[in-house]
Amino acid sequence: MKEYNIYISARVATQEELSLKERELIREAVNAAESSYSPYSHFAVGAALRLDTGEIIKGSNQENASYPVGCCAERTALFWTGANRKHAVICEIAVVALNGGQITKDVTAPCGMCRQALLEVERRQKSPIRVFLCGKDEVVILNQVADLLPLSFNAENMSV
Repeated sequence: MKEYNIYISARVATQEELSLKERELIREAVNAAESSYSPYSHFAVGAALRLDTGEIIKGSNQENASYPVGCCAERTALFWTGANRKHAVICEIAVVALNGGQITKDVTAPCGMCRQALLEVERRQKSPIRVFLCGKDEVVILNQVADLLPLSFNAENMSV
């Protein structure tokens, strides 16, 4: 029997410790969250992607009374980018949630579906996507999406 030990490196910072560029990305994620359509959960999530061109793409969660019909903020931004900036390379993503118009105390991390979708893009573009998971008092920073989904499923798993 084998045993795997999985270690993930993450840094924790306050927003004040981040660069102006990184704080801008988080501000854009907050702006995106403000456009959320979340009448059922009242949990507004925003995501902001920075492309290699410097352009920032935003997405927010869009709910539906039939929950599976909605879409998370991360995939909203990711799929818009894929449809409209096909060859763009995503360098960074910031994710933030608002509850009652305020950033949540705890950091907000992508759900499993969003992690898988982001990882597929990271692998396809062959370069890491830095991740900023934002809470009221701290930001968790990961160097790549792969750190969010160890032992992940990918296309190679489908071969015999």
